[in-house]
Amino acid sequence: MPEKKTLRKAAQDKREGKAATTQAGHFIEEEMRHARQGKHPVKSRKQAIAIGLSKARRAGLKLPPRKKSRSSS
Repeated sequence: MPEKKTLRKAAQDKREGKAATTQAGHFIEEEMRHARQGKHPVKSRKQAIAIGLSKARRAGLKLPPRKKSRSSS
């Protein structure tokens, strides 16, 4: 669950008419902070970004759909 502070900041950006990716940036910042603090054992920055975007989508932000993943082989 996102922090209340993050939800407030995203809602404020939405009221100001900022882009959805700008609003999602608050969720990504929160996730990066959690990763640094050791709350989430993420293996890379990309993984932390993906978790933040997922939280933003679940919070109701209208973000573009995820890109197709490709195999690492």
